[in-house]
Amino acid sequence: MKENQYILNPNPLVRHLRKLPHEFTKEDIIRYIEDNEIEMVNFRYVGGDGRLKALNFVIQNREHLESILSTGERVDGSSLFTFLEAGSSDLYVVPRFKTAFLNPFSDIPAVDILCSYYDKDGNPLASAPENIMRKAHQALFEKTGYDLEVMGEIEYYVISDKDELYKATDQKGYHESAPFVKWEQLRNEAMLAIAQTGAQIKYGHSEVGNFSDEEHEYEQNEIEFLPTNIEEAADQLVIAKWILRQVGYRYGVTISYAPKITAGKAGSGLHIHMRPMKDGKNVTLDNGRISEVSKKVIAGILDLAPSLSAFGNTIPTSYFRLVPHQEAPTNVCWGERNRSTLIRVPLGWIGASDMVKKENPLEETQLADFSDKQTFEFRCPDGSADIYLLIAGLCVGARHGFEMSDALEFAQKTYVDVNIFDDKHKHRTAELAQLPVSCKQAAEYLRKQSTIYLHHGVFTQSLLDGTAKRLEEFRDENLREKISCNREETMKLVRRFLHCG
Repeated sequence: MKENQYILNPNPLVRHLRKLPHEFTKEDIIRYIEDNEIEMVNFRYVGGDGRLKALNFVIQNREHLESILSTGERVDGSSLFTFLEAGSSDLYVVPRFKTAFLNPFSDIPAVDILCSYYDKDGNPLASAPENIMRKAHQALFEKTGYDLEVMGEIEYYVISDKDELYKATDQKGYHESAPFVKWEQLRNEAMLAIAQTGAQIKYGHSEVGNFSDEEHEYEQNEIEFLPTNIEEAADQLVIAKWILRQVGYRYGVTISYAPKITAGKAGSGLHIHMRPMKDGKNVTLDNGRISEVSKKVIAGILDLAPSLSAFGNTIPTSYFRLVPHQEAPTNVCWGERNRSTLIRVPLGWIGASDMVKKENPLEETQLADFSDKQTFEFRCPDGSADIYLLIAGLCVGARHGFEMSDALEFAQKTYVDVNIFDDKHKHRTAELAQLPVSCKQAAEYLRKQSTIYLHHGVFTQSLLDGTAKRLEEFRDENLREKISCNREETMKLVRRFLHCG
């Protein structure tokens, strides 16, 4: 039975080593490199701009390879993060063997490995985003006994030269197929490459947004992942964004995760699904209904939602997407199957377990429990998000929900079962807190709620101050009102942040 988990696994290292990634050792990596005549090792790590960086090694001999994998390497932290001083910025990047994957693009056979940052004393860098995420999850588990599993949805636009054949209907691209969408094959190739790195993909599809201008076509797509532990979830999102750009480059098109591409058209989000776990079991539901545990997690995240925007909506055009009466949320509330809310509990197979039998009479009746599939999603982040800090913030919010004395009351107060985009329910909207309308306001909320992030030594003051300062430097407090009706100025801003994240 165990052998079956390797046969269809898309990751070449898993198939060759007959091990799952979390079991990889240094000797395993060396064996794969020797057996497959790999010539290069690439260290990859995320900088302050959210993008994967690269450090390339040509393998000289086994001793050299041993040294690379045993010691890591030095890097200049001040060139990677704005919060580090040049006078004391030397850092180590240390490989995490479980993240090793065969580079799907390199003409020279290469193995890539994600790295973590360590300081001069050989300790995890306190202010490194991926380390803050680990600390946040550890504090959640130690203080509550619950884990949090997450997964993301990447929305992106493919920007290509204009094509007059098989024109898609404007803003009607949801789950459309070729030839009315042009970049299904690009998406499929990217998904296969992402899966080969070890990521767990749920599915991919075309999204609502598609339009054209005088020169270009804009087609929106989405790739969604399966829930997993927070570290793997964050890593696979970072790698997926890099791979999509690489595949797009080979096709000669631009991939953009920008929250807004133009005025009046669908923006792109980075929704994060979550499920609280206890002893390896999903406890989102209790007897088919949202559990009290979930309500506490939801309450804590909603209470921190305005400051979470500092990590999930980090550029001025983020707030051109978060506007009233569009599908992106603006009100701090939650609901079931309600796309107008900030946290949505999607349809979850409750009472619908035997649909396949009804459509396929030859199948046996399967009255299985599918409650482990249930999640709830945080809908305001976008492609500009610092993925590690965003997930860290969600862990802090979950822990905060257990620490709130009135969490269940707060959850009840913020629950909505109507479409709050509808004007006839505006009285309900008036009762709810609102998300920030600018980077400047997100920074203000982060400073106001900073104590909660600092609790249990999770975030560092220098990182919070640096994050707030960077947001304030955009000076965008009235920008949306100033230029939202000016297409030329809006498009200047869009082009400036086209390659965010």
